Amino acid sequence: MQKNRIEVSGWLAAKPTVRYLPSGTPVASARLGETYSYTSQGKAEQHTNWHSLSFYGDLASVAATFDKGAHLFVEGSMEQRQFTPADGTKRTIWELIVHSFHLIGDPRSKAATRPPETVNASDGPAQDDWPVG
Repeated sequence: MQKNRIEVSGWLAAKPTVRYLPSGTPVASARLGETYSYTSQGKAEQHTNWHSLSFYGDLASVAATFDKGAHLFVEGSMEQRQFTPADGTKRTIWELIVHSFHLIGDPRSKAATRPPETVNASDGPAQDDWPVG
C-alpha cells in the first residue's frame, strides 16, 4: 500500500491568491514557511523550508480570508505538475494539495488563547478539476 500524506505547520508568506478553474471551482494558492533550528559545530542555526499550497473549493474560499503571517497546520498530498510559461521553458513544480487545515494563529487577532479552527475538504475537488500540465 502506498501513501501520499504530508503534514506541515508554518506561517503564510503572503495573503493567498484566488483564481477560478473553467468549471468555476475556486483555487487559492499560497506559500507556507516552516523554520527549524539545529546546532552545527556548536553554533545555533536556522533553516526555512518553503511549501507551495493549493486549496480547492470551499477550502479556497476560507483560505482567501487569511492574511500574511497566519499560522497554519495543513494536511494534504504532494503533487507534481509541469507547465510551460510564456518564455517557452518547460517547468516542473511540487505543490501540496491541501485536504484539511487548522488555523493555529491569526495575525489580526491579539488573543493568544483562541482555539484552533479546523476545516476539512468533505467532498474535495473532483479529479478532473485538478490542474494538469
